Amino acid sequence: MKKENKIIAGLAAALLGKTILNNRPEVYTKSTKYSNSLTSRNNKTDGEKFVLVSHAPDSDSWWNTIKNAIEIASEQMGVDVDYRNPTTGDLADMAPIIDQAAASNPDGIIVTIADYDVLKGPITRAIAKGIPVVTINAGTREQSEMLGALAHIGQPEYDAGFGAGKRAKAAGATKFLCVNHFFTHPVSVDRCQGYADALGVDLGNQMIDSGQDPTEIKNKVMAHLRSHPDTDAILTLGPTSAHPTLSALDDMGRSGDIYFGTFDMSGEIAAAVKADVISFAIDQQPYLQGYLPVVFLTNLSRYGVWPSGAINSGPGFITKSNISLVEKYAGVYR
Repeated sequence: MKKENKIIAGLAAALLGKTILNNRPEVYTKSTKYSNSLTSRNNKTDGEKFVLVSHAPDSDSWWNTIKNAIEIASEQMGVDVDYRNPTTGDLADMAPIIDQAAASNPDGIIVTIADYDVLKGPITRAIAKGIPVVTINAGTREQSEMLGALAHIGQPEYDAGFGAGKRAKAAGATKFLCVNHFFTHPVSVDRCQGYADALGVDLGNQMIDSGQDPTEIKNKVMAHLRSHPDTDAILTLGPTSAHPTLSALDDMGRSGDIYFGTFDMSGEIAAAVKADVISFAIDQQPYLQGYLPVVFLTNLSRYGVWPSGAINSGPGFITKSNISLVEKYAGVYR
């Protein structure tokens, strides 16, 4: 099949690729390779190899949607995509992973800007080597441009938090709790700060560093609500913090009593939206964050074409009125 036809056929296909673990000696990183199993068996790949480096720990199931996206994109485009991440989510471990990715001389690197100051060195070094870089998910369009990346595909986090806060204010909320399960990442604070600014209040101690252990998150949420009984709104930053918070509210008999919004989707979050326990889920459409960079970088490698500007994949707000459109794809495509 000609390359041109292959691209067209690929965009219409929805095949699942083969996932294999690529064990590496470094204890802080795990690499998962997504490749086109059909063309690999026939030795007909065009040879493009890309690396996606995320900041997510292994325990963060939200990233399964992005992993699914790059697997499908690798099938459709006939390329290999190597997913790498610091197993514990430690950003100090993420920086050398980017350097290692660049040392492998891939046809492109897809990377999150979880902390601009920590990651600008390895990202700019990769760009200086002539490797095309696309930033996704964490970070901003402005940061991506300062680094010299080709584009940023993601959600403006402060704006998303501000939009959530506007909804809470309209519902009458005045005091809130932001449950931050990735506190060391500046973008997480942007979400909570935007929420506070929309309410017109100081963030202060209304944001807690919950950690990522479900039991610890639940206990911290319950402790905060007991010591701040006038809390009338909660914002969680994803399934990692949303699920234990749902359990905490249930145990305290406050499910549906507090205006509850969250970032991102999962099956449990979808069920809570339908039950009027969670008022909205902010959808940044992570599938696009994994899928589009692979498609764009493949076309850049083969034909030298590139779209103009950054792409905002979110925010969108999922409520009870539109949950039926997305719930069956939660955790896979949404």
